Amino acid sequence: MNPITEPRSPILPRWRKLGTRSALSLLTLAAAFLFAKNDEESFRKLREEMVRTQLASWRFGVDAVRDSLVLEAFRQVPRHRFVAEELVPHAYEDRPLPIGYGQTISQPYIVAKMTELVEPRKGHRALEIGTGSGYQAAILSRLVADVYTIEIIEPLGVTARERLTALGYKNVNVRTGDGYYGWPEKAPFDSIVVTAAANHVPPPLIEQLKPGGRLVVPIGNPFQTQRLVLVTKGGKGPRDIRVQDIMAVRFVPLISESGGK
Repeated sequence: MNPITEPRSPILPRWRKLGTRSALSLLTLAAAFLFAKNDEESFRKLREEMVRTQLASWRFGVDAVRDSLVLEAFRQVPRHRFVAEELVPHAYEDRPLPIGYGQTISQPYIVAKMTELVEPRKGHRALEIGTGSGYQAAILSRLVADVYTIEIIEPLGVTARERLTALGYKNVNVRTGDGYYGWPEKAPFDSIVVTAAANHVPPPLIEQLKPGGRLVVPIGNPFQTQRLVLVTKGGKGPRDIRVQDIMAVRFVPLISESGGK
């Protein structure tokens, strides 16, 4: 991840954003009021509305998220706890939000779609590259046995670890460091989610993926449209992979301190 480059949000049809403007305004006003009251039950209702209108609804050019387990995780995880206090009124809007150091918490839809693509299941071990606020890791924690997540920006990693601990996500392990090389001592992984764009699929991550495992990563250059791709590993070694193009996105670039980008 690059702390200097301005973050980019996933590309969705323009009309989709315009068509949800009124709903987003209502969600924003409701969230601001509820935060003032600290009304967790009403925040739960906002999450339900987010799932219904942003994730589970099919709209032209954007596939709905259909995995019921993934949708339930989004109902459970309080997204407003993963943003700065002044941004809580915007926590359930269908857009990314800044989290500092030039990074963002991705919009709910793209987090949900990436999660669905790796098909997380109970008993699985998941790796995330780019912890950010910790939201993606929290979602994965509801779906798998163990989550290992790496953040290259130390203050973000420290804050995410503290936040996840305070919120009770005991099966999430946070490391500060270079995510390009993964977490070999905890490999192999059933699923890997990369939340920053690389110009190729990092070979160390493919090596750390189990046969039958799935990896999702944005591929492309900074400041340009990238492609979200799904990599599925076969059983004949690191070269036995299938790559599927999923959709256009824009993410901050994945940077390796060791020069392995």
